[in-house]
Amino acid sequence: MIKNIFFDFDGVIADSVNVKTKAFEQMYLPYGNEIAEKVVNHHKANGGMSRFEKFKLYHSTFLDIDLNKKEIDELSKRFSVLVKEGVINAPEVRGSHKFLNDFKDKLNMFVITGTPTDESIEICKSRGIFSCFKGIYGSPQKKGYWSKNILQENKLKPEETIFVGDATTDYQAAVENNLVFYLREYDENIELFKKITDIIRFDNFYDFRIKTQL
Repeated sequence: MIKNIFFDFDGVIADSVNVKTKAFEQMYLPYGNEIAEKVVNHHKANGGMSRFEKFKLYHSTFLDIDLNKKEIDELSKRFSVLVKEGVINAPEVRGSHKFLNDFKDKLNMFVITGTPTDESIEICKSRGIFSCFKGIYGSPQKKGYWSKNILQENKLKPEETIFVGDATTDYQAAVENNLVFYLREYDENIELFKKITDIIRFDNFYDFRIKTQL
């Protein structure tokens, strides 16, 4: 029986993946179209990776620039300005808000995301779903860390807990913590998960309710 759910946010609760893709492209276009294209391609293949890790990687790999912490923080602030309003105003993944409100008093639900924690809390408050979650956890800590931490601190049983995501980092966090993984599948991530069989796939939250029997 499912009693606890760990949710990724972008692409799972909000249909906001493209907001961040466009922001990364905008930030790297000054370095040329080829660099921007490489950044976008990596971002699409690694949706759940934190922006802090991505900026460090992109500058090092594509620009041969080693960023220090202050420089990464400045880039993250610029990125936040570009994406926050877009994510707040992004459409929901169909049925997600109804599901969260229907089950907020019946299940222990948490957000585990690659977005910084403070920003994620602000976004959830603005979208009117903050009260649906027992906790909201983001970068710079990774999803595997938060999954383990939440399970231990709340004395949750892995066999009663699922991870709902759309990125390979979500799947890895589920595997590391012996959780069943539910994939919100769409055009951009079908290829990434094509060969993975130990997952349950869904399109929207009406479909999700059928698959989970909730």
